[in-house]
Amino acid sequence: MLKIFGIKNCDSVRKAVKFLKLHEVPFEFIDFKVTPVGEKKIRSWVEKADIKTLFNTRGTTYRTLKLKELDLDDEAKIEWLAKENMLIKRPVIDFDGKVIIGYNESEYLKTLLHR
Repeated sequence: MLKIFGIKNCDSVRKAVKFLKLHEVPFEFIDFKVTPVGEKKIRSWVEKADIKTLFNTRGTTYRTLKLKELDLDDEAKIEWLAKENMLIKRPVIDFDGKVIIGYNESEYLKTLLHR
């Protein structure tokens, strides 16, 4: 079953959930705040998608932690994502061994409705 990872109050996550419901795509929602995502899952996402896409440098958490100043390599980014899930770009849609990161309606139409 398709899994959507994120937080309930995120606009992008809300749009993705609305899209899936509108198109009657069954899914399970996993809230980072209730069920944190561990390093193993994050590594599996990085194998399927670019770490630069998964690691959210535009959010409040990134700025608050001043991570730009640390000039993190990919391994350090994975470690930060595991200990601070709010650094993960949302939503993450995990399905059929694939991953879509962020809200992208055209990608959803192309990929999620024709599987």
